[in-house]
Amino acid sequence: MRPEDVPLRQVYFEFHQIGSYVRVSAIDARTNIEVTLVGDANYSEEHLKQAAIRKLRYVIAKKYPSSDDGSVIA
Repeated sequence: MRPEDVPLRQVYFEFHQIGSYVRVSAIDARTNIEVTLVGDANYSEEHLKQAAIRKLRYVIAKKYPSSDDGSVIA
């Protein structure tokens, strides 16, 4: 499964500013997979969310390489 094919229905985000950086955690509600990244505090919240979503899709695609109907197995 390619990362762009991973369906994300509900994602929870958490932001913690640490000096000039922001630590972003994103959790997929369906699989309970969590990713974390660090970004510049000057970036918009939307930009950081999109980066976290890309990483989350990548990690889910690696964990669940394929299934018969293309869905993520949870």
